[in-house]
Amino acid sequence: MPWDSVIIFDTTLRDGEQAPGAAMTIPEKVEIAHQLARLGVDVIEAGFPISSPAQFEAVRRIVKEVSGPTICALARAKSADIDAAGKALEGGVNTRIHTFIATSDIHLNAKFADARYGKTIEEKRLTIKKMAVDAVLRAKTFTSDIEFSAEDAGRTGTDYLCEVVQAVIDAGATTINLPDTTGYCISDEYADLIRRVMNGCTFGQHVIFSTHCHDDLGLAVANSLSGVQAGARQVECTINGIGERAGNAALEEIAMALLVRAPHFELKTGINPALLTQISKIVSTFSGFQVQYNKAIVGRNAFTHEAGIHQDGVLKARETYEIMRAEDVGQDVQAIRLGRHSGRHGLFSRMDQLGIRIPPSEKDLIYDEFVRLADRKKEINDTDLFNLVHDYKNVKTEPHYKLESFQVSVGTDKEPEAKVTIRDLKRDEVVEKSATGDGPIDALYRAIDHAVNEGHDLVNYSIRSVSEGADAFGEVSVLISFGGPLFAGKASSTDVIHASAEAYMNALNSLAAHRAEEESIQFVGTGIMQAFGSGTPE
Repeated sequence: MPWDSVIIFDTTLRDGEQAPGAAMTIPEKVEIAHQLARLGVDVIEAGFPISSPAQFEAVRRIVKEVSGPTICALARAKSADIDAAGKALEGGVNTRIHTFIATSDIHLNAKFADARYGKTIEEKRLTIKKMAVDAVLRAKTFTSDIEFSAEDAGRTGTDYLCEVVQAVIDAGATTINLPDTTGYCISDEYADLIRRVMNGCTFGQHVIFSTHCHDDLGLAVANSLSGVQAGARQVECTINGIGERAGNAALEEIAMALLVRAPHFELKTGINPALLTQISKIVSTFSGFQVQYNKAIVGRNAFTHEAGIHQDGVLKARETYEIMRAEDVGQDVQAIRLGRHSGRHGLFSRMDQLGIRIPPSEKDLIYDEFVRLADRKKEINDTDLFNLVHDYKNVKTEPHYKLESFQVSVGTDKEPEAKVTIRDLKRDEVVEKSATGDGPIDALYRAIDHAVNEGHDLVNYSIRSVSEGADAFGEVSVLISFGGPLFAGKASSTDVIHASAEAYMNALNSLAAHRAEEESIQFVGTGIMQAFGSGTPE
């Protein structure tokens, strides 16, 4: 591995899955492994084979089905663990066994208290060093790529840590991991630890030092980057930073820090940043761990701005408040999110994007209406903007359609079904239609579509509670499209199905009015042309 590069060691499927409640199925793990390979990680720690049959099978399938990265299996410094890891990795092209044992006095006194490991701390240290060396030697019978981790290295004395590390290097370890297992270290301390061990040991160019930092003090990424600056050339991390307790260093943050601040670090990775958001969503879905909105790089709010000053700056030049582009990490480009802190520039820029044209003479009044709405809602979406303008202008068009009645039936043994009766007020015709759907609302909207029989697309459907209690009002907002233009409908009721029907009909009536207006304009234009083309000269 060139020394101007950083190896990305992903442990989402091992340490990440150890987060309480984050267990994933074997097919889900295999799918994530494929996505990690596409992302460009160098090493995938696929699991801990000795811990369960499912862990063993996950490693076995990943090593057979996923190509590209080195596939790694974890093992304690025990013969049975190492044999299980070696067996799970059988047949793999690029494989690694990652073996570990605790080295801090805190761990030795607690986990190795039994006298068989030694009666004094000095005796225990000798035993642990021998166990580490034996584990590396045994692992070498399965693969030449051996990683050794000194568990709780962050709280281990430097002299003993160097003694153990030198012993496992001499035994054949090719990667030395110095984990801050408990997230205890501060960045300068962790960097100093890496330097002291590297300077205190003798090793060749084939030996790589690695970081593995936990986020108990919120410093996992900072400590990992400090370790890299100190000479480490592998970073162990997870997608979304999931893992034990407060989690691990987040892969997406490590990768983008090295990319955005490339002149500072002068190091590169093989990560394709455009895939970061996609794999973040996959891991979130499979693990059940939602990504917090303000999560760096992949969070929903990572590239959005609500404050008026920020919106004004970003609209003029994105680099005023953005150090990377949303599209570079696979995020949506839309940078403006509207709320009570938004200014005029952000509001009318978003309206322009939606095709909502506001005359200059009406902008002050529209903005005042927006502020009043924003005080009642945390966030203003596109449907709200259409409804706001519609309500302000108080457009009173004669409806084209009237929903005279509807019935919706659902049951455990049949598809939801809806029946509607709609009157076409322009033609004075009554149409009855039925339809089934994936749910009661879907069935209802399909039946209405059959009755109206006018082409359009449903763009957005949303519902929110506008009061509390069992008889709470539900407000339904609908957006439909016809080519380019969008048409909104809104309705409220204690019966959400009834509100859904009324909101949809309101949107359809707005669309019908638009079509009628277009037909009128087309008719007048055609009539004028015919008058000029076929009339008798005076």
